Amino acid sequence: MDDRSYDLCKSMVSRTYIAQAVEANVPVHKLVNRLLEQKRIPDDPVPDHVIKSLLNDLADMDTSNFSSNCGAGEREGRVYSQLVAECHYRMSHGIGRSGELTSVQPKAAGSSILAQLTNKMALHALKIAGATHVEDGFVVPMATGMTLCLCFLTLRSLRPSAKYIIWARIDQKSCFKSMITAGFIPVVIENILVGDEVRADVDAIRRKVDELGSENILCIHSTTSCFAPRAFDDLPKIAAMCKEQDIPLIVNNAYGTQSSKCMHLIEEAARIGRMDALVQSLDKNYMVPVGGTLFASYDSGFAEAFSRMYPGRASASPSTDLFITLLSMGVSGYQKLLQERKQVFAYLKEKLEVLATSCNERVLNTPGNNISLGLTLTTLDTDRCTLLGSMLFLRHVSGARVVVPSTVQTVERYTLKGFGTHCEKYPVPYLTVAAGIGMRKEEVDVLVTRLLKVLKEVPTRRESSAPSDRESQCAVRTGSVTQAPN
Repeated sequence: MDDRSYDLCKSMVSRTYIAQAVEANVPVHKLVNRLLEQKRIPDDPVPDHVIKSLLNDLADMDTSNFSSNCGAGEREGRVYSQLVAECHYRMSHGIGRSGELTSVQPKAAGSSILAQLTNKMALHALKIAGATHVEDGFVVPMATGMTLCLCFLTLRSLRPSAKYIIWARIDQKSCFKSMITAGFIPVVIENILVGDEVRADVDAIRRKVDELGSENILCIHSTTSCFAPRAFDDLPKIAAMCKEQDIPLIVNNAYGTQSSKCMHLIEEAARIGRMDALVQSLDKNYMVPVGGTLFASYDSGFAEAFSRMYPGRASASPSTDLFITLLSMGVSGYQKLLQERKQVFAYLKEKLEVLATSCNERVLNTPGNNISLGLTLTTLDTDRCTLLGSMLFLRHVSGARVVVPSTVQTVERYTLKGFGTHCEKYPVPYLTVAAGIGMRKEEVDVLVTRLLKVLKEVPTRRESSAPSDRESQCAVRTGSVTQAPN
């Protein structure tokens, strides 16, 4: 209601009551106005009813929700199902225009405001996480692999003679296929093994640049976050080389914003070298449904070129999800989640080390990765390793990966030996688990309990004929492993 509405209400109830109601809404109006003015995440979490009210007001600004609107085009925001309309808060026009992802959509003023606010808040979230000097960023309604693909296509017009992408190997299909889908030739640089840890071979990358010639290289495709035993790439060294050789650097930072170590590497790399873009998954970093990424760049010119490369109008759903989530978190909530993740990672490592000792295994030493951990499975043969993974999944343990070094994977025409280990000859099979943002210590307890139970049930190489010995072996020192309910 507007001021006139409140005045009319005074004829039905006491003026004092109306004044109280108006006064009660003042903090809400101030909060919304501050959001519109500052375009940043509020310090404190915003209540759900305030978020719903704001979404409703924004939806009323889209032409498809005008009571007098007469749509005469082929795309007028018509939605048949009321359930679908409610899922999207009555905003059905999407964002952007056919010419640019970040353009204002004339039929959807409210959706456009939501998209712009979300982009500003997402950039604020990156700065909170550690990328304090990043220049531009916005939500892209595609998952990580396709957003990387669009980065490469954007570079094509800037480097028309280039056909190679240099890529320090990481055994994750979507980032590999993003280069092939874009029409370029991936040049796979095998990693080096340092103790337990698999690291990018920066010297080999430099040698390959010299061999191919910088003018023939579209970019170096680097990686931060990944599952153990792979370490984060040495971004400062790679970025310095890219600046020296005038080669673009695209960083797959899929779930790196939750790691202060990743963000420090990114910020340092941008300070001393060249970094054209970094791509973050929305679901992995901000706990929203799958389907969006946060594109960011230290080069506003490249960000603009990327935005123009997106063909057609875009779905507003990822922006809406992130808008709601960041308002619900507030700065204080987001910072708390980042801090809690560090604590959960340390707790997970501690519990896994106790379990490993009790079963004659060990936790892989991977100091260059503070998100994912690996547990050796040296007492199991390949078949039993595979069985272990299946048993965990059937016991509702999701996300854990069992990796055996003998695995060979073909992606398109490229064959990767030792797939999953990020190198050709990793010495041991292992299980990986991650302490992602939002994970709780209670989940760690359940994980360790179920893993211990499964390890007792799977016979080792020596004990296949006497499984009871395995149970006895794994019982050693388990008193210090928290026993959680199944």
